[in-house]
Amino acid sequence: MKSLHCFSLTVFVAAIAAAQPVYETQGKDGPVFSDLPSGGRDLPSPGATELTLPPINAGSPPPAASAAPALQAAPAAAIAPYQSLRISQPANGGTIHTNTGQFSLQVAADPELRTAQGDVLVVSLDGHPLPSTRTTAQFDISPSEWQMAAGDSVEHQLQVSVVNSAGTVLITSAAVNFYAHRATRR
Repeated sequence: MKSLHCFSLTVFVAAIAAAQPVYETQGKDGPVFSDLPSGGRDLPSPGATELTLPPINAGSPPPAASAAPALQAAPAAAIAPYQSLRISQPANGGTIHTNTGQFSLQVAADPELRTAQGDVLVVSLDGHPLPSTRTTAQFDISPSEWQMAAGDSVEHQLQVSVVNSAGTVLITSAAVNFYAHRATRR
């Protein structure tokens, strides 16, 4: 690591060297480079020597050190787009049993929902987007969401979209039609 710091400092100093001289003195932890023979102090430093540096070769990078591959950052991976999004529960043409409107919804995304990047699920019930976004693949529709969005008929429709942090829809599932069964007493 120390040699990497010295190398970096040498490259920096070499860039400045074209305009002014560079001086080297011995410090307690190794060589110290400066554009002043005094190391930035008013009095000259003992043993300060002016360095003669070769011209800067801006066309090719310096040779890599043996430890350099471990220190290099990995190239940023491109984020793959979502390949599929589907509602797995309730099933298309299936029936849910609820008197309050609360029921479970399960979604499958490929790749999985990228919540760390701000992606969320937006659910539409009977064509009305619900105000709450979801960050998990399994969740419940609440009674208040049902009351706000569900139509009065027995047949209903669900659709889910993945939306990024900028509000852009990345993928939308196929619509699922289902029936809501409410228990009655006779």
